[in-house]
Amino acid sequence: MDSENIQLAWQLLPLQLWNTLYMVFVSAFFAVCIGLPLGVILTITDKGHIKEQPFVYKTLEAIVNIGRSFPFAILMVALIPVTRAIVGTSLGTTATIVPLTIAAAPFVARLIETSLKEVDRNIIEAVTVMGSSTWQIVSKVLLPEALPSIVSAVTLTVINLIGYSAMAGLIGGGGLGQVAIQYGYNRFNTFIMVVTILLLIFLVQAVQWLGSYTVKRINKLRGRVSDDS
Repeated sequence: MDSENIQLAWQLLPLQLWNTLYMVFVSAFFAVCIGLPLGVILTITDKGHIKEQPFVYKTLEAIVNIGRSFPFAILMVALIPVTRAIVGTSLGTTATIVPLTIAAAPFVARLIETSLKEVDRNIIEAVTVMGSSTWQIVSKVLLPEALPSIVSAVTLTVINLIGYSAMAGLIGGGGLGQVAIQYGYNRFNTFIMVVTILLLIFLVQAVQWLGSYTVKRINKLRGRVSDDS
């Protein structure tokens, strides 16, 4: 029985591990493409910032809050018509990218907003007085100064997406989550379940290590940490 389980694991897990990585990183890319500009707009249009626009800020804030309030399992089901319209099907790894992206984008926007608001306002005021344009302030001050925090935000997003991708296995999303549910839980196969969970844990730890390492390297290059840290 153990040899059969090992053989089954070798047949299933490499492909589904790749599918999980594909889902997670493609959806993370699109979520950042959407969430980053949203986070920037939320920051600069907030009260007292460089382009204060209360109506714009409150409208975008409401959209982001609504997007973050949906449980992912419900969101996947609700977006089935949208997913079919975009990719032609609601099943499989590519289809899962749509709800993953929509779920993660508001989360990214809020994290980016938090990161950018941590930038020293004295620096922003100084470059504003020097006549810098809004684009120059965003691209040369806000984003570079907040880069370590932004990397941490993206790392947290990817980790959350790993969990979401596992949940997507409930509705045929593919990846490690589907293996755990279809071959582990439904067939009472403890070996497959445990191996799949260990792989998911490894992915989370690897992403967290890479994100932390990148943040440390950025800070080190900026002279903010010692060589021993």
